[in-house]
Amino acid sequence: MKRCDWALTDPLSLQYHDEEWGNPCFEDKRLFEFLILEGAQAGLSWRTILQKRENFRLAYNDFDATKIACYNSKKINSLLNNSGIIRNKLKIESTIQNARGYLAIQQEFGGFSDYLWRFVEGKPIINHWRKMAEVPAKTTLSDQLSKDLKQRKFNFVGSTICYAYMQAVGMVNDHLIGCVARTKKTKKIR
Repeated sequence: MKRCDWALTDPLSLQYHDEEWGNPCFEDKRLFEFLILEGAQAGLSWRTILQKRENFRLAYNDFDATKIACYNSKKINSLLNNSGIIRNKLKIESTIQNARGYLAIQQEFGGFSDYLWRFVEGKPIINHWRKMAEVPAKTTLSDQLSKDLKQRKFNFVGSTICYAYMQAVGMVNDHLIGCVARTKKTKKIR
């Protein structure tokens, strides 16, 4: 069965591709997790993040934004010494800042999902790429999302990160034409 080229590198990537990537996600906590993981991935491979994902969940209180928003310098130091995650002080501090922004958006919009999905009018954009070389690194829409998040004081949300995020949570379906995951019935993650 044909799959997107990037998924064929290892079993973990293949499972992620087949079960998660591109499936529309509307569950706030999961959307927050993906946002943090995409930011942590900056400059690294997604495979590295997938390998450390469970460690991230443990280190960040299962991505409980309310708890993360209250992290102090003692917790930051603990995270900097945690070899199971990406130990970059700027990324750790941005996780805390982004948790605060996430909570503010939930309050303003009634949910992070409501805020996020309005950028695509509530339904995924389905692209028709034949080769990975055709898939853009960013788009006008990811520029808009990035700009809006930055205005809300989010960090590690550049346009390229935002586009990868939009792909991951199914706002954009970039499975290649002929990919088995593209043709299967997409399940919405709530």
